[in-house]
Amino acid sequence: MNTLHVRSVPDDLYQQLQQLAQARNRSLSAQVISMLAQAVEDEERRQKQEKVLASIRRRRFTSSGKSSTSLKMLREDRDR
Repeated sequence: MNTLHVRSVPDDLYQQLQQLAQARNRSLSAQVISMLAQAVEDEERRQKQEKVLASIRRRRFTSSGKSSTSLKMLREDRDR
């Protein structure tokens, strides 16, 4: 297993992490690992959602200007 060292953690952030760890009966290291894993999972989910949305946007109908508007089509139908 790898080791990750983080320097210059602001005091208030460190205290918050300690409080979260205590509230969940975890060590500080276990709490940070849990939060990092969740953050990575959230980022992967966000990237997948972006890809899906981009795919939907590409497939979305766009008027080329040559197609008739619904109003024009209704008028043509009524004129028959």
